[in-house]
Amino acid sequence: MLPVHPKAILALADGTVFTGISIGATGQTTGEVVFNTSITGYQEILTDPSYCQQIVTLTYPHIGNTGVNREDVEADRIHAAGLIIKDLPLLASNFRCEETLSQYLQREGTVAIADIDTRALTRLLRTKGAQNGCILALPAGEALTDEHHARAIAAAKGAPDMTGLDLAKVVSTREPYAWTQTEWQLGFGYGEQIAPRFHVVAYDLGVKKNILRMLAQRGCKITVVPATTPAADVFKLKPNGVFLSNGPGDPQPCDYAIAAAREIVDSGTPVFGICLGHQILALAGGARTFKMQNSHHGANHPVKDLDSGRVSITSQNHGFAVDMDSMPQRLRATHVSLFDGTLQGLEFTDRPAFGFQGHPEASPGPHDIGYLFDRFIGLMQARA
Repeated sequence: MLPVHPKAILALADGTVFTGISIGATGQTTGEVVFNTSITGYQEILTDPSYCQQIVTLTYPHIGNTGVNREDVEADRIHAAGLIIKDLPLLASNFRCEETLSQYLQREGTVAIADIDTRALTRLLRTKGAQNGCILALPAGEALTDEHHARAIAAAKGAPDMTGLDLAKVVSTREPYAWTQTEWQLGFGYGEQIAPRFHVVAYDLGVKKNILRMLAQRGCKITVVPATTPAADVFKLKPNGVFLSNGPGDPQPCDYAIAAAREIVDSGTPVFGICLGHQILALAGGARTFKMQNSHHGANHPVKDLDSGRVSITSQNHGFAVDMDSMPQRLRATHVSLFDGTLQGLEFTDRPAFGFQGHPEASPGPHDIGYLFDRFIGLMQARA
């Protein structure tokens, strides 16, 4: 007998309503609705802190095929505000599967909807840009009414705009901690860093675990610190380098992180920034950022290295970008998107500091741009 799912609706701030079924927790959630074009990695996407206060639409039609397991999370809980998919397969089959996607969403209290036309939704978002939405998931047996539609549309319209939101503070760790876990290998699982060559202080602006694993894999002892940590506290730790992590929200309100990054860069300490960290680095160097009409979310984004001409396929997750025309002389563009020409990488011309807009650790996604981690190691070696 086929499972019977409760009813659910997705309402957008422009009044568009999609009707589907609930595959997660009962209740209501709001956030900025974005689409992600990745074919795999739904568990990593859901747990990426960069998706805080965003409802993720996955454009690949079948989501949940391989189930969920404890190893493939990028944070200790789901950070996405909600999930939108086309089809939830009847069976989840994988040798690492521990529970189904629906069971996981319910256990995490995450509202999700399936059986809607995600192609139509994606086209709408592509044309109009990301907008706020609301998923309303009803209890089993309850029928949808006009009142439910009106309530969901009102909630979507009332959700806060992403511009001006400082979410790094929301997702960041409250206390410093050490990180020693290295990358996963088939048959072995995750390793442990026992012979570090460098000490890296990592600002947790919403960091993904696999980014820390890739640093540890390359010989780094890592101390993860809260987003609001002053530069003076970092200097006391005597790091060989400082890492500014990915994260959610608008970079401009993060004045505490911008000030710290400016002081650390000016000290001559090697600095590497990813995603929100890249934007913080740019603001610290005197550039400006802006909210994008069409945000970048997916694992198929081509990026060109302006120095070598090399084109890499990259993983992306951001709704803000650095205004290339606003960069002062001490900042130089190193990478650009071949989708829309937006800035993807920059470096300081007078300090050992650089940033990249995408997620080079690619969890999920390709590993083409992983050489940036090696570049960061090289900067620390040169200064040692």
